[in-house]
Amino acid sequence: MNVIETQGIRLPKLGLGTFRMQGTVCREAVESALALGYRHIDTAEMYANEDAIGAALAAADVPRAELHVTTKVWPENLAPDAIRRAFDTSLKKLRLDFVDLYLIHWPAKGMNLPAALETLVKLKEEGRTRSIGVANFTVALLRQAVEDIQAPVACNQVEYHVMLDQSKLIAYMASKSIPLVAYCPLAQGRAAADETLAAIGRKHGASAAQVALKWLLDQDHVAAIPKAGRKESQQANWDAMKVQLDDEDRKTIAALPKDKRFVNPGFAPEWDR
Repeated sequence: MNVIETQGIRLPKLGLGTFRMQGTVCREAVESALALGYRHIDTAEMYANEDAIGAALAAADVPRAELHVTTKVWPENLAPDAIRRAFDTSLKKLRLDFVDLYLIHWPAKGMNLPAALETLVKLKEEGRTRSIGVANFTVALLRQAVEDIQAPVACNQVEYHVMLDQSKLIAYMASKSIPLVAYCPLAQGRAAADETLAAIGRKHGASAAQVALKWLLDQDHVAAIPKAGRKESQQANWDAMKVQLDDEDRKTIAALPKDKRFVNPGFAPEWDR
């Protein structure tokens, strides 16, 4: 399976997003995904589903060394002591001795970023998370994290799909060898209804959604975590990795409007800088 090597970990390029999945639905979705071959599971304390994911991981017959589990700390918990409490809670719910990646979920106004990242680094040094990273960070915030603070940022998780241009962010991240993990990679379902993508899909015997997902996965240092609760959707996303887009397809996709953002970056007032 395609992986990205970053800060000492191997991050599978295709993962399972679990936002807005909870309880039995979430547990069964994770069990289904693991059975299909997924090894990258993404969650967060805010999703209120770490306990369900922990139950699925405990029940699965998958060696821990093969799994990649990401979770995140919510912005109201970015003080050092609060981070540790949140982390302890997440780890207990996930029934794990360590996570593979621990992220700052959103930047918060007035946050002490050096102190927050220092706490994450200490968790890494203690072996409780294998790597650390951020989510929803602008170029300006990333520059502060990796250039000023010199934190070992393993990824930046942001909204990214065929309808949103992230070229400035990607260019900076590439210069620092930081992978992008794309959430909402199918534009919250809108990619599936796009006729241009559907036409490309017909050429390859694939769906519009599969074309949109493979467009992301074909990019260097880009991973994607589509949410998929149903086994059929998980399989369709998995099969997207087999689609072979050509230069003409990529040129057509590049010409699509890329000005649609579907997640309100409420915690990042300087998002567009």
